[in-house]
Amino acid sequence: MTIRTESRITVAASVSDVWAYLCDVGRWPEWAPTVLECRIRGGGTLRPGAWVDQRAKDLGFNHCRRELVTVVDPPSAMAFAGTMGTSVARWGMEFEPEGDGHTNAMMWVEVDLANIMRVAPGRSLHGQVQRVSDIEMAAIKAAVESDVQAGAGSP
Repeated sequence: MTIRTESRITVAASVSDVWAYLCDVGRWPEWAPTVLECRIRGGGTLRPGAWVDQRAKDLGFNHCRRELVTVVDPPSAMAFAGTMGTSVARWGMEFEPEGDGHTNAMMWVEVDLANIMRVAPGRSLHGQVQRVSDIEMAAIKAAVESDVQAGAGSP
């Protein structure tokens, strides 16, 4: 069984501003509540085949996790593969320009429920993933818009 969520938001910033912010994985702790630290293994830029290493905290436990970068299509899409609990998970972001320098942003998450996670009520897990995605999208919007207002965004 696979669950999928989508969270959408309009950001008062250009697609290039949103793209640049999300490609800076060192800033992911600003918007992802479970991420304490984040970096691209070996340095460099976000690129397909790279690994994103994270120090995370969820369910009260600190742990390390990693995600494989599967898609980098500047400035319209990025995607990752990893795990959520005992299940395979994928997530990504898609961006489209909207008039007046705004960006429509969408985050999707897919989880292939496996092992013990198969006994969790799918609807409950779906709701939990959706809530976290909605919180993350609101935080991305706030951070990018704050950067742009402070003059840190692209011209």
